[in-house]
Amino acid sequence: MLEVNQVVKNYGDKQILKEISFKVEKGDSFGFLGPNGAGKSTLISIITGLYQPTDGYVLIEGYDMNRQQKKAQQMIGIVPQEIALYLNMTAKENLTFWGRMYGLKGKLLKKRVRETLQLIGLEERANDKVKLFSGGMKRRVNIGCAILHKPKILIMDEPTVGIDPQSRNHILETVKRLNQDGMTIVYTSHYMEEVEYLCDKIGIIDQGSLVALGTIAELSKLVEEQREIILTIKN
Repeated sequence: MLEVNQVVKNYGDKQILKEISFKVEKGDSFGFLGPNGAGKSTLISIITGLYQPTDGYVLIEGYDMNRQQKKAQQMIGIVPQEIALYLNMTAKENLTFWGRMYGLKGKLLKKRVRETLQLIGLEERANDKVKLFSGGMKRRVNIGCAILHKPKILIMDEPTVGIDPQSRNHILETVKRLNQDGMTIVYTSHYMEEVEYLCDKIGIIDQGSLVALGTIAELSKLVEEQREIILTIKN
């Protein structure tokens, strides 16, 4: 579903990403862990076609994001770090607007909006303006806007930052359900427990490099093999 091959990103003399390569199979849930400034958001921007790589390429279901951008982007749903909603519009109006941007209309659009409101748990707040929502509720609408068109791959850039535990749990359960229903997920986070719960495979990125890649069991084994125990005996 997704192939990232030797992706490099430079800004002037500074190299932000250093030959990143990995694959995500159809139906998998792939997690990216890394501290602030590690390069996660830059990589997500390249995968979704917002930035051009300095070198390397990205394929979405075989479509080259550099040369076949429109076809590649049609496969994607993107949940950015920042809230990408119209605050003076209701939840339903936001979903309807973005649905039209995806080319949905008529009965199909109304059906998808209704289904999405149910999935994100906001049916009863459908006609309330988004500016009245909590941070967690706004993020749930943000996710709803990304899945209206039923993308083949959903890319989420730290979707639970700064929200309450209840909304966080709701988002995690929603993502889990989408993946179980067959949607491919790419999920970036600071939180190990999130990717451990959601993801089949995990990549750890630091200072622009992919420093580890594997399943949770493989990464745990790697840590165990590298563990060093020092005993100091006092006389």
